[in-house]
Amino acid sequence: MPSVRRPIRGSRGFYPKKRARRIYSKIKSYPKSSEAKPLTFSGYKAGMTHVMIMDSNPNARVKGQQIFKPVTIIDCPPLSIFGFAAYEHSLDGLKSITTVYAEKLSENLKRAMKVPKKSDNAKKLDGRQVARIRLLCHTNPGFKKAPEVFEVGLGGDPAKQLEYARLMLGKELKISEVFKPSDYVDVIGVSKGKGFQGPVKRFGVRVLGRKFQQMHRKIGAHGQTEPGKVRSTIPQAGQLGFQTRTELNRRILKISPAKDVTPVNGFLRYGKLSGDALMLEGSVVGPTKRMIRIRASIRPPKTKYAADVRYVSVSSKQGV
Repeated sequence: MPSVRRPIRGSRGFYPKKRARRIYSKIKSYPKSSEAKPLTFSGYKAGMTHVMIMDSNPNARVKGQQIFKPVTIIDCPPLSIFGFAAYEHSLDGLKSITTVYAEKLSENLKRAMKVPKKSDNAKKLDGRQVARIRLLCHTNPGFKKAPEVFEVGLGGDPAKQLEYARLMLGKELKISEVFKPSDYVDVIGVSKGKGFQGPVKRFGVRVLGRKFQQMHRKIGAHGQTEPGKVRSTIPQAGQLGFQTRTELNRRILKISPAKDVTPVNGFLRYGKLSGDALMLEGSVVGPTKRMIRIRASIRPPKTKYAADVRYVSVSSKQGV
């Protein structure tokens, strides 16, 4: 009888498996765009439901028919733009020139950071070679939670970016101004934290038999004799979950008012939505109420299919 073989379980592509630095991610790369507009948006994961859409794939067997799709609802209240940061090129990469703040800052912002004193920092931009402008935004959650503060990248050349930033200073940004239905986006978030776990749950190694020296949920060997070290690829116990993950090319099926997609009794462990509802195809990383960052696709697919939603389930998700 031939020996049974199987590949090693557990992906090695996400090493090292350690906790994220903060509960929401930081975006370092943005796609190229000639239009001066924000390239990202943020919202809160509310829950899941299902929809019926018309299949627009010409190669599908069910082309032109209604098909079932699970979707994730992201609550997207408007973002408040309270400033912008200017950068210039240096030998060590981008170097900050100055940060310009709006005249009136939200009282809600004091819960997240120390509100800066009012000063005219825009004069520091005179005569400087600005390489990049990024908006400073904070969220406005509809539940009891301090707002998150982060940067939002802009498209276009630096001159257009500076003009757009000055125009939007102190205003609010809506999800409909950044994305539209049928767009493909990258979803970035922090996964559910599961604490310190053993190699069986962390990597899916085999549970040993009863005669294995009373070590049933451990690995049999840590490696060879020479060299005398334990390699990083050996499955061992450690942190599981609460790690930053990026999922590429998720399709936006619909952007609609909250009342059109909110279930009868609200979303389980979330309640009612406070902003526009962003409907993403499939599941999204992270638990309920965790902030999700949505970026314009950095590697868009060659073939794109339009989203034609015919039915959205608003039945109760409370399990009653």
